[in-house]
Amino acid sequence: MEGNRVLKARMAESGLTQTELAEAVNADLRAAGYDGTVSDRTVRNWLTGKTGWPHHRQRAALEAVFNCPVTELGFAPRGDSSRTAPPEDPVHRRRFVSASAGAALAASAASAYGEQRRVGVGDVQRLLSKFAFVIASDHRYGGKLTIETQASALAGEAIALQARSTASQRVRGALYGCAASFTSSAMWAAIDGRRFDAAQRHFERAAGLAAMSGDSAIQFRIWSHAGSLYRHMGRPADALAANDVARRLPVSRRDPMFASLGHARHGAIHGLTGDARAVRQALGHAQDALQQADPNEQRPVWMTAFYDQAEWENLALAAYLSLGDYENAEAHAHRSLALLRPEMQRTRAITTTRLAQAQLGQGDLEPAVVTAMSIPAEPTGGHPRVTGMLHDFGNALRLTAPSSLHTRTWDEYTHDRQRNPLR
Repeated sequence: MEGNRVLKARMAESGLTQTELAEAVNADLRAAGYDGTVSDRTVRNWLTGKTGWPHHRQRAALEAVFNCPVTELGFAPRGDSSRTAPPEDPVHRRRFVSASAGAALAASAASAYGEQRRVGVGDVQRLLSKFAFVIASDHRYGGKLTIETQASALAGEAIALQARSTASQRVRGALYGCAASFTSSAMWAAIDGRRFDAAQRHFERAAGLAAMSGDSAIQFRIWSHAGSLYRHMGRPADALAANDVARRLPVSRRDPMFASLGHARHGAIHGLTGDARAVRQALGHAQDALQQADPNEQRPVWMTAFYDQAEWENLALAAYLSLGDYENAEAHAHRSLALLRPEMQRTRAITTTRLAQAQLGQGDLEPAVVTAMSIPAEPTGGHPRVTGMLHDFGNALRLTAPSSLHTRTWDEYTHDRQRNPLR
């Protein structure tokens, strides 16, 4: 039995271990209202080929995790075994955890759970504590499919809790806000992992949930993420339009911290357009607003967990790198790295990669290669954005100095790292 090589390859491509795939499948099962019973052994049976056609609920979960038909994961039905239970409609499954499923979900939840119970502030706080864990995982790893799936599952939990319970209007709004927050984290994980189609789908769900919550802070996060999504896709006009929605929200007028983030991200987007004056103006407004912000004001965990002077420097770095102003970019990179909090490992790897690109842009080959080689393999060296940026760095290095000793050093290093990825 040669095993399921296709599934093994897809797991490697997504950076999923057996344990992580089991957790991701279980998270999707729980979001759809089922028990999560997949274990490491289950995944091992899939990989060895012992189980060639998983249970229909597991097949639906696998399709949700990898965003493709299960037959594209190396599985194939044997005889009529696939007819023992009808496959779930993947569209219905997606709707289960989406904002548009409120009415259908309420009906199914009522029959499944019987008498409704009262939901209060404590239930909202319990969900928010899980949100803090998702934020922490994102800062450590970033972009992983498991983070995206876990966040989507928790959004489903918030929606399901609302559908099968009674609550005050205030608590219902907070539950919609929780669901929007989790979905926005799934959206960001997809952006960070370069899964842009999935990010767009999360955006559409998150925007609807946020509108029902009435919370302009989470609406800001979602539209600001949309601006980042379009910026990473190379669509600056759409990015500016989406970020403008965020900047016009009441929370941006009320709190200088939100205004600062909106301006800073606008500056990064303007870098793509080549408008140096607009970059300087937006970054200046962002810095002024950041200095006006009260550090003791209560803000959502997602904001306090990442936006500060270090992130402002990082967005300025991105803007000047896009402009080709490598000297200014390097200065911002050094300041950002000096200010970054220890837990911001994903951001540190991205900033270090940008620093290497800025040094290379100034013709400083040796420092650039040394900087690029300083990025540790774990836990962020295999991050999709870091990997793509280092690939671009290598191409630029070979174009700049194809016969250089530094180029040969870099090529040998990357070849060795591909053979020994954990070194």
